[in-house]
Amino acid sequence: MNSIRQEWLANIRSDLLAGLVVALALIPEAIAFSIIAGVDPKVGLYASFCIATVIAFAGGRPGMISAATGAMALVMVTLVKEHGLQYLLAATVLTGVLQMLAGWLRLGSLMRFVSRSVITGFVNALAILIFMAQLPELTNVTWVVYAMVAAGLGIIYLFPLLTRAVPSPLVAILVLTGISVVLGLDIRTVGDMGELPDSLPLFLLPDVPLNLQTLSIILPVSATLAVVGLLESMMTASIVDDLTDTGSNKNRECVGQGVANIATGFLGGMAGCAMIGQSVINVKSGGRGRLSTLAAGLFLLVLVVFVGDWVALIPMAALVSVMIMVSIGTFNWDSIRNLREHPKSSSVVMLATVAVTVSTHDLAQGVLTGVLLSGFFFAHKVGQVLHVASMAEDEGRTRAYRITGQVFFASAEAFIRAFDFREVIEKVRIDVSRAHFWDITAISALDKVVVKFRREGAAVEVIGLNEASATMVDRFGVHDKPDAVERLMGH
Repeated sequence: MNSIRQEWLANIRSDLLAGLVVALALIPEAIAFSIIAGVDPKVGLYASFCIATVIAFAGGRPGMISAATGAMALVMVTLVKEHGLQYLLAATVLTGVLQMLAGWLRLGSLMRFVSRSVITGFVNALAILIFMAQLPELTNVTWVVYAMVAAGLGIIYLFPLLTRAVPSPLVAILVLTGISVVLGLDIRTVGDMGELPDSLPLFLLPDVPLNLQTLSIILPVSATLAVVGLLESMMTASIVDDLTDTGSNKNRECVGQGVANIATGFLGGMAGCAMIGQSVINVKSGGRGRLSTLAAGLFLLVLVVFVGDWVALIPMAALVSVMIMVSIGTFNWDSIRNLREHPKSSSVVMLATVAVTVSTHDLAQGVLTGVLLSGFFFAHKVGQVLHVASMAEDEGRTRAYRITGQVFFASAEAFIRAFDFREVIEKVRIDVSRAHFWDITAISALDKVVVKFRREGAAVEVIGLNEASATMVDRFGVHDKPDAVERLMGH
């Protein structure tokens, strides 16, 4: 009961106002993403309403906004062009099923393998992409548009100095809309983006044949949508965690995203996921609980269906100013100052994530690049932490080696090179009590060392294997198995 009160009722006024701001900002984006995907604007609007409403109850990150997104829309283009809307709806339902499976398999826990540098790069790339998405509204326009955007930014940043009772982005939208209507300004409005729906969404089954051919068409698209959606949602959840200094249940979020997409597919909407820009708007506007997400979805539906004629009058310049504020607030400005202070590997990972994401407009590719680079640098760094000391004993008849560090695929060659196989010696003792053997490559390296010394006529003793390393040696090692040793020496 306490958790319900905390997540739903602890911040009612701010959550409702923040939800209204988010709903207003969702409208042009949902329409734009529908256009990108090649579907009617109402498909994106219905999706945004449905996903936001369902995720408010089923998601694992209170205060995070999920809806139709550009990253998901880009994946749908070919499917819609070649097979039509009904196949997209079927793919949306299958996407939800795959995401629920991911949550049940606890794949959300994989976020711990994403480094801070990747998350920073992801955030910076998103900030850049959000700003770039506003450029079409700022090119080949009159000076009035620039004046309206500047006025909007002025209100957004200066109004909080007077009071924080009402979110400044909401004030900016209302004031600029009033100015545009009163003065009759000839500037682009939300209504120019596309026709708003005038009815509630209806439950319907996708009109596609239920056979293997249909599955072969939608499965590749659904799998891609599921991965991109979960990746963006998990990264956004981590960012909101940082902004609010609270935790979230990533596996529940995976399941919640799946439930939301299944519901969306049956209500005529396209697949969606968490939105970093809208989530930041929500948090900056005071939204913290699940009520803010629910309010965003419900306000969106009311605005487009019941007061669509008024919403259509909102100048795009007002929404552009809000999104520029989001871009500025999202970008991690400290990351630029830290380029010289942080390790070069961390800076390279961050910059590579930004570069790939911005150049491809694909968040999944950017994050994958960052994760792979992080893994490479980590393996290289750990591979360098290997020390092999040796000393002569028994009047030179025995050579004792002491290994300190981690032996795995990245350090196996250095491990082998540390031994002097040309030394004429009666016995070799290898003390690995301060080392750990992680993989088959490490065990193979130990086998090679032992076999090479024995080939030179020296007796070899390996001591100090810890339990985990000893288990690996027992399973995969060959230096204590005569038949295997003979085959190894034969090669």
